[in-house]
Amino acid sequence: MPTVLRWNGYRFYFFSNEGFEPPHIHIDKAGCSAKFWLSPVAAARNIGYSAKEMAELARKVAGERDGFLEAWNGYFGHQN
Repeated sequence: MPTVLRWNGYRFYFFSNEGFEPPHIHIDKAGCSAKFWLSPVAAARNIGYSAKEMAELARKVAGERDGFLEAWNGYFGHQN
């Protein structure tokens, strides 16, 4: 599970066996979990985060999108 970013207690990562899916990022903190697609940035799943937290995470994912895509493509070795 490559961790791409740690920010304000959140862990941003992807699973090493998910290269067959479109680029996305998982975010965990304090027992909560979310998944965001990266192209375009959109929430795919939310387990436990409030609407306010999801909005904050969406802004952060949008701001870090290029770096997340670079990490994804560097790890999986292809462009999506």
